[in-house]
Amino acid sequence: MALEDYKEIVASAATILTMGHMLSGTIVCKEIIRKGTSKGSDPNPFVGGLGMGLLMLQYAFILRDSNMIAVNLFGLATSIAYVSVFYVYSPNKIDMSKLLAKMLAFTAIVLTYSKLEHPKLLEFRYGVVITILFFLLIASPLMNVGEVIRTQSTELLPFPLIAMGTIVSFLWLLYGIILNNGFIIFQNAVGLGLYVIQLSLFVIYPSKPVDKAAQKRESKSN
Repeated sequence: MALEDYKEIVASAATILTMGHMLSGTIVCKEIIRKGTSKGSDPNPFVGGLGMGLLMLQYAFILRDSNMIAVNLFGLATSIAYVSVFYVYSPNKIDMSKLLAKMLAFTAIVLTYSKLEHPKLLEFRYGVVITILFFLLIASPLMNVGEVIRTQSTELLPFPLIAMGTIVSFLWLLYGIILNNGFIIFQNAVGLGLYVIQLSLFVIYPSKPVDKAAQKRESKSN
């Protein structure tokens, strides 16, 4: 059986898991609510996800794709909920407000551009902008690599988002190969590579900070 025969199955699985990826943030938020603080959790992927949700929704309207509109409306709703949790439980609401303001200002600039660009060029050029921003969003947890190495812990990284993102990127890459669509292949091949790099950090470092004092006591007792 040719790979093309699995097109609808792969597309359905990719769509369902994309929505599951959007819901994976609930695991992080549940832990924040349990602890009573968002300290120790990076808000950047979630704030960036909110901005990306707004931009992707606009792209869906440009393409007039009802499926994309539905998926991105769902994603936007979940992003608003996640960012709300981070804000409510943030120990420093001023910094969180500044982060949100920067994201909304940048998003407004890109959305304004989408209204001013020539209609014949809009779909391609706006798509390129969205792709670049998508890569930056996926790679955003890598900004914490220095902190991960310093603490020898991946506690700061959102594992549910990264793990689900890896699976989703692989499925969309497979779908792009089935369609022989270079744009989908390139976008998800790069995305998959970025996710794999982040997953490798979880293999190297534990999810909880290393108790160096305890390690020293244990080495002395030995």
